[in-house]
Amino acid sequence: MSGSFEQPETTTDGSALIHGKAPVSEMNHYSADVIQYTHGRGKLSCTFSGYEECHNAEEVIASFDYDPDRDTDNPCDSVFCSHGAGYIVKWDQVRDHAHIKGSALHPETDSQTSVPERLSRAVSQKDVFAQDKELMAIFEKTYGPVKRRQYRETQEIFSLTDKDKKKDTNKALKYEMQQEYVLVDGYNVIFSWEHLKKTADTNIDAARAQLTNILCNYQGYKKCELILVFDAYKVRGGIEKIEKEGNIHIVYTKEAETADMYIEKVTHELAKKHRVRVVTSDRLEQIIILGNGALRISSNSFLEEVRAAEKEIRELIDQ
Repeated sequence: MSGSFEQPETTTDGSALIHGKAPVSEMNHYSADVIQYTHGRGKLSCTFSGYEECHNAEEVIASFDYDPDRDTDNPCDSVFCSHGAGYIVKWDQVRDHAHIKGSALHPETDSQTSVPERLSRAVSQKDVFAQDKELMAIFEKTYGPVKRRQYRETQEIFSLTDKDKKKDTNKALKYEMQQEYVLVDGYNVIFSWEHLKKTADTNIDAARAQLTNILCNYQGYKKCELILVFDAYKVRGGIEKIEKEGNIHIVYTKEAETADMYIEKVTHELAKKHRVRVVTSDRLEQIIILGNGALRISSNSFLEEVRAAEKEIRELIDQ
């Protein structure tokens, strides 16, 4: 039975007491065996002892007949991003492809703290902005300087009537304002916002509809271009689908394309001419976003921004 036991102890009433332990899988019907071979005089009492190495690992593994390459829900391969697209890297080749210092694959010295640890310790927006400088330094050291967008200073020309000319001529300087885009990783937000997560536990469609309604109100107040992205990469034969819901665009990614991959690709193009913010709490995706010249905001920080907008909307209605 792959168990172990100590020497028997004799009690005051002349009985024998034996202490030991054995795998639960081997002890399933042993209580009945004890009663049988002791003719009802023996008694077995068991308590949980803990976990130990499996005594018949090869047999157990063979019984499950598990093939990791066929497990699409829990793949053992990694997805790396490059130039707006993703590619698969086998588990035993990850070290050769990984290039970000400070990760678990390339640990830093004891005196240094990894990027994920620094991000996890951020407790305020000020902390996040301070860490952005460090992340940008890491990115530029790896890929080179990021080209910044330049805002042109232009002079506004007024057409003046004779009456206006009698007054002081007003000349105003302004910056060329660019359209703001906000890209939202839908499922990342749903499972980061506690009230949406509870809804998703029972009905994921209801959670999506609730998030869509919230973002429609937010967009109507902020007047930005808002794109909500949902993963549909597991849908076999699925094609990219873009819908207009109210005043926002909803994107369902195509097969084998995650929301992160889509956002990275779109951000790379939009950030060339527009101000772009991406809402996600994915740490690696946040680093890539910085390199594309966009701004990042975590899901929880965005929730505070949405609630502030809703409060201002209510105050305007009350007025």
